[in-house]
Amino acid sequence: MYSFKMSSLKHVVQLSAIAAVMSLFIGCAAVETSIAKRNLDVQTKTSTAIFVDAVKRELRTVYVDIRSGVMEFDRAVFRQHVMNEFGNNINGYKVTDDPDAAQYHMNIFVISLEKASPTAAERALAQGYVGDRAAGAVAGGVVGASRTGSATGTVGGALLGTLGVTAANAFVQDVTYMLIADVQIKEKTKAGVIVRKDTQISAKVSDAGASTQRVSEASNQKEYRTRIVTTANKANLDIVEAQPIMFQKTAYAMSGFF
Repeated sequence: MYSFKMSSLKHVVQLSAIAAVMSLFIGCAAVETSIAKRNLDVQTKTSTAIFVDAVKRELRTVYVDIRSGVMEFDRAVFRQHVMNEFGNNINGYKVTDDPDAAQYHMNIFVISLEKASPTAAERALAQGYVGDRAAGAVAGGVVGASRTGSATGTVGGALLGTLGVTAANAFVQDVTYMLIADVQIKEKTKAGVIVRKDTQISAKVSDAGASTQRVSEASNQKEYRTRIVTTANKANLDIVEAQPIMFQKTAYAMSGFF
């Protein structure tokens, strides 16, 4: 009996020591994250650069149409950021409310504004423009890590360690928000220039088959398409803090096409 009690006591001491060491490392990791990620880092990247044709100053007008399927995305606030950036456009391009008079139409569809992992942002950028067909199909992932433990730690130390991880993560989290915007710019061509556009639309009509439509049309507008992905990263980042600078940088990238 005495030997059994001593063995049990020794086991408890070992588990306590393991839990103490795990808590120490967890605490160090939390402190490291809070220090390394203390400043807000916002990055904006474009999948493909767009170069519109140069026109006379009186023709430098852009009609902006902003749409989104994301409830959390405030279109009115974002539009104001776009207006502000065009107001500072060094090439003299201005936003107009008259779509018929505008030389350029810029159609913006915001697909996502949510927490995501850095790899999710890279994949979204690499995918490029897909337009409103991707609404609701893009989902960000939270960065995770796998943990393994020894047989000794599994008995009780793993439980204590998990509680330590949960407690540490409750106070310090490495958070990334991602905004994905697909941009389509239509530009009026010069007099006498006709643009032919061929479109193929495929749709499933039943379990037995699908339907394909081919549409050809002539217009006086050239099209450019690209995707803009903006990420914001910081320890314990909140969307209220991230959104203004994310909107500003995204809008700046859009005005930079002109």
